[in-house]
Amino acid sequence: MRIIAGIAKGRKLVVPKGRGIRPTADRVREALFSILGGRVEEARVLDLYAGSGSLGIEALSRGASLAVFIDDDRASIQAIEENLGRADLREKAEVSRVKVGIALGWLREREDVFDLIFLDPPYKISVTELREVFKSFQDSLDAQGVAILEHSSRRSMPDIFGGLQRFLFKRYGDTALSFYGKASWGLGVRCE
Repeated sequence: MRIIAGIAKGRKLVVPKGRGIRPTADRVREALFSILGGRVEEARVLDLYAGSGSLGIEALSRGASLAVFIDDDRASIQAIEENLGRADLREKAEVSRVKVGIALGWLREREDVFDLIFLDPPYKISVTELREVFKSFQDSLDAQGVAILEHSSRRSMPDIFGGLQRFLFKRYGDTALSFYGKASWGLGVRCE
């Protein structure tokens, strides 16, 4: 797995071993960042269930100003730290080994606001748990921001999570991306 574009293009990323870690495939990352386009530049990014950190690191490579990585798995945190070092992007990152719910609580207390929120939870996560996660971070998402949920393409996700509306759905084999926001930022409502 490599960084696809930007200042760290071509740098290899390590993938943590164990516990069903499923890194986002290169072609899915490439499609995701093609959709986001220039919105990544200077963005503040939150990478939840970060795994290898590939989504947040790709965003940093493409010009994001900050990425906060959250995962509760020790191997994932070690991989994220190593990948940030390989990409020479450590100074723009904050990495925390903590459960997502706890992290969202202290991010809310700090009044952090993000332009992009990536969520790549285990595919078996319940919709009820996802609702709680979305509810916890919706105030931390900028009014024009977007949350991107990676999930199994065999599983349908709600069109609304709390105050966030799904405005775009893309399928890539076994993987699907659902885009949620308070506003559609000009893409229009297209759930294909």
